[in-house]
Amino acid sequence: MYLNTSLIIHGEGWWIFEAMGMVTGMTVALAESLWNKRMLPFLQPILDHKPPQLLLVSTNAYANAKNFRSSSAVEAVDNGDDLELETFCKQGRLKEALHSLQIMDFQGILPDSSTYCALVHACVEKKKKATLIESQIVHAHMIQTGFKPHTFLGTKLVVMYTKYGSLASARQLLNEMTKTNVVSWTAMIAAYASRNHSEEALQVFYQMLRAGIRPNHFTFSSFLPVCGDLEALENGKEVHEDTIRSGFESDNFVGNALIDMYVKCGCVDYARKVFDRMPERDLISWNAMLAGYAEEGPVDEAFELFEKMPEGNVVSWTVMIAAYSRHGHDEEALMLFNQMQQVGIQPDQFTFASVLPVYANLKALGHGKEVHADIIRHGFQSDVFVGSALIDMYVKCGSLDHARSLFDRISVRDVVLWNAMIAGYAQNGRVDDALELFQEMPKKNLVSWNAMIAGLAQNGYIDEAAKLFQKLPEQDMVSSNSMITGYAQNGNIDEAMKLFENMTERNVVSWNAMVAGFAQGGYFNESLKLFQQMQLTAVKPNSITFASVLPACAHLAALEHGKGIHAEIIRSGFQSEIFVGNALVDMYTKCGNIKDARKGFDKMPKKSTVSWTTMVVGYATHGFGKESLQVFEQMQQSNMKPNHITFIGVLSACCHAGLVDHGWQIFDSMSRDYHVIPRVEHYCCMVDLLGRAGRLDEAEQFINNMPIKPEASVWGCLLAACRTHTNVDLGERVAKSLFELDSKSASYYVLLSNIYAACSRWDDVKRVRKTMKDQGIQKMPGSSWIEVNGKVYAFLVGDKSHPQSENIYDMLEKLFGRMMDAGYVPEIDFALHDVEEEQKENILGHHSEKLAIAFGIMNTSPGTTIRITKNLRVCGDCHSATKFISKIVEREIIVRDANRFHHFKDGLCSCGDYW
Repeated sequence: MYLNTSLIIHGEGWWIFEAMGMVTGMTVALAESLWNKRMLPFLQPILDHKPPQLLLVSTNAYANAKNFRSSSAVEAVDNGDDLELETFCKQGRLKEALHSLQIMDFQGILPDSSTYCALVHACVEKKKKATLIESQIVHAHMIQTGFKPHTFLGTKLVVMYTKYGSLASARQLLNEMTKTNVVSWTAMIAAYASRNHSEEALQVFYQMLRAGIRPNHFTFSSFLPVCGDLEALENGKEVHEDTIRSGFESDNFVGNALIDMYVKCGCVDYARKVFDRMPERDLISWNAMLAGYAEEGPVDEAFELFEKMPEGNVVSWTVMIAAYSRHGHDEEALMLFNQMQQVGIQPDQFTFASVLPVYANLKALGHGKEVHADIIRHGFQSDVFVGSALIDMYVKCGSLDHARSLFDRISVRDVVLWNAMIAGYAQNGRVDDALELFQEMPKKNLVSWNAMIAGLAQNGYIDEAAKLFQKLPEQDMVSSNSMITGYAQNGNIDEAMKLFENMTERNVVSWNAMVAGFAQGGYFNESLKLFQQMQLTAVKPNSITFASVLPACAHLAALEHGKGIHAEIIRSGFQSEIFVGNALVDMYTKCGNIKDARKGFDKMPKKSTVSWTTMVVGYATHGFGKESLQVFEQMQQSNMKPNHITFIGVLSACCHAGLVDHGWQIFDSMSRDYHVIPRVEHYCCMVDLLGRAGRLDEAEQFINNMPIKPEASVWGCLLAACRTHTNVDLGERVAKSLFELDSKSASYYVLLSNIYAACSRWDDVKRVRKTMKDQGIQKMPGSSWIEVNGKVYAFLVGDKSHPQSENIYDMLEKLFGRMMDAGYVPEIDFALHDVEEEQKENILGHHSEKLAIAFGIMNTSPGTTIRITKNLRVCGDCHSATKFISKIVEREIIVRDANRFHHFKDGLCSCGDYW
């Protein structure tokens, strides 16, 4: 039973109940005494101290209590009290209605079903919230009098209990009802759903079906969100089919619930089908579908739907602003924010919380402060979400003092504000301040711990992060993901992978952290393999996944894999994301497919500085200096400000194209016109530009006049030029300066050795090599690789480990014969060995790129472009030989070496033999 008790005190509509076993005789006596003296203010705390739980009314126990009834009360009794009670109920005067019920008790009048219905209805509908106790009084009276409520009244009781959050009582009452209807079950489902008890709601729904009760449109619209919250797609689909069979799919409430369910389950396409089939759509329908596109993407389709809306409200505009903000379309988000106010729709707290991250991304502190003023004018400064967004905006704009000042001024700070401030300190490298605030925090949640762990890990305090991770009350995916990212960023890829493999559950962030960790750590094959493994799971890649794995394809020159990922990006709708577009352009560029890189660049709906720079650098590294400079001019015409990397690309373009004078103009304009201070990389470009043009003395003078101390890389560019132009005297001077700065780099010793070898100064070659051996310096072996049918094959000089080695060398012999007939003469100077000329020719003939080219010719169809990647600079003989091979086999051969790309076709190279 629900109700079991020991005490009831009547009077003026008051009953006081105490839970069984919780009332002593003294408490009873005190309560009765207080009642008799009408000292109700002192009586209420007794009730509040021990709230009733299991109640039973026993009116007869106190029917004869001393001084219980006043003479005036007796005189007031007449046969119309039940009518008076119902009148009080209709008027919402529940206290007076309960007093009338008390009078009926003393008269011995038993209430009928209409009286109880009126009382229960008054409890449910009372404008001034009725207490749970008053509601329990009514139910307790039914039990005490032995009244058996019919289905309608029982349903009303279920609704009454759910209204006051007494779900256990409602569920027990429902289970004990001899006859139920769809309303009682729907009330129970809706109550569980509204309080996020999704599992219980699911159980009740299927219990209802087993009881033979058919759902109605209210049941479906109450239950479908439960499937969405649980991401129970299959259950949701079953219910969807049931709505169709029942004829409720066209109902607006059901349609909106279906859209919401499919969106929460990540099935935006299904949601759109429901949306399109709805005969009538209200604002909720439009906003639900809009939220689906905004959350799951693509954002372009969200905006297309937004423009078709007959009329939007603040929710519609806010959803769209948040979508643009989330997907990095900052300008569009600000445009909508301004437009919504122009059309007379005032932003609410959620709008402000959605637009503030845009100013944070743009580092627009001034505009952010203006919005802060608007927030104060609208009265939202105390909203926790707005406060967190403001703190985040100030933090990302580098104004930590403003953020802390705002934090300190907020009188009531919840955990969200604390977390925002801690994360702000951590993200800006102020780990000590973050830790201090973390320790001061009165109550921490999992987000607090994760913010601190992520801050420590990202700032290089990986050991401290690991210790905090071990102390974490509950290790979840977020904390594990933070540690994986931290381990990977700090070069501990083994620990990252160990933690990843031990995770019982992984989300897209987990996979992204590991895929990006491998790629950033130089484990490109592992990154690509892990991405392929991810595709076999139920976790769908997002835009960050694609942007993380594409660099691995770029470094491996795995074009076929890159194209496959590009196709998946299109299917997923992420091609319009700026950073995904940038990664695609970079991948095609580094895989030697500059044409597709340009196509991808041209199709980007919006371009950032990174987009333009990627294309400028791409053309430059492919030797298309003219095209690179044209893109740079277009970038300026688009009012896009170049950065220091852009100028590296432009200067490289001048370098590869031999445009010395134009290079000087660009270099001089950097600080004068664009306020970009030249860095070491720019000085390297200028030295390389002068050196390749043979202006070695000018290059040396340029280095000596540098406003900053030249680094080894600058002298290294000049030493490479000395090798190209066989300038021994200058080479020796440069090498001396180089070895004072960097005595361990093998490449500089190799350059000096090659200079000596080109002049047949073999004793000096031996001396340099002996120095390298004595110091334990080893030369990096030359290697080349090629992708065929989605698999990458690598070759070393003279490599015979490949299963097709015999055929490869036979192919090379045939090619050399045809090349000789066509006029090819081996450039034996590039053998750089003190051996006979015939032996030098054999050494040159077996360089790694030649082996890779032969393998490619053998294993690809005629006319197919061959793409080779080499880890070192291509030698002069291989460059000459590849020109001949391209003409003989009528193939385009693209070679990417350590410095640039060479496009060989019809016996010519894109570099014009200037590299």
